[in-house]
Amino acid sequence: MIRVCETSRGKAVLAVVCDGMGGLARGELASASVVRAFERWLLESFPKLCGKPIADGVIRSQWTQLILSMNEKIAQFGRQQEIHLGTTVTALLLTEGRYYILQVGDSRCYEIGSQVRQLTEDQSLVWSEYKAGILTKEQAEQDPRRNILLECVGADDRVNPQFVFGTPKKNAVYVLCSDGFCHEPSRDELYTELNASVAGDDQMLRMRLERLINLCMERGEQDNITALAVRTF
Repeated sequence: MIRVCETSRGKAVLAVVCDGMGGLARGELASASVVRAFERWLLESFPKLCGKPIADGVIRSQWTQLILSMNEKIAQFGRQQEIHLGTTVTALLLTEGRYYILQVGDSRCYEIGSQVRQLTEDQSLVWSEYKAGILTKEQAEQDPRRNILLECVGADDRVNPQFVFGTPKKNAVYVLCSDGFCHEPSRDELYTELNASVAGDDQMLRMRLERLINLCMERGEQDNITALAVRTF
């Protein structure tokens, strides 16, 4: 989901990627519920914040409450139906002076400027072992346990979202994607296809993003493949 809006302080973009789990229908239910919650936040809460610079703590507080609420609703539905479901979520609010990122699970946000930089950290077993020095980065990327999540919205009674705040780069591309997209393209391939100097207009950016998605499928990726891209000027 990508939504663009004009505010008194300039243009803002909200982008959200969710990767549901628990089977196709259950995963879609969980992921769509979280996406709709962010859409409601954009319509109802965000306009009230636009009169002055938005403090990081305000976004942290409001989005934490949003995620805690959705975690309880999805978990309660699962208990009532006796099913297991949940979703990852990576959300990016991009304003002219600041970006705000929420992360639960192993979807990702990349910043492609002069180089490719991963802004989020996977909340997964292999990523935790990589940070602890148990696995190398190459081992973590190939580990068969890489789909085991430590955090997920709706699958447990608790959830601990991560937050990343920063200043957006000019002439950069911000990519949000599910783990199915992360597995296949290399950093060099991401940069070659999506750096701002070749991304051009919206149509060109979309075409290049679709090219990378097709590359994932050609290489036999089995996980869900979702990717969004936003360019700054």
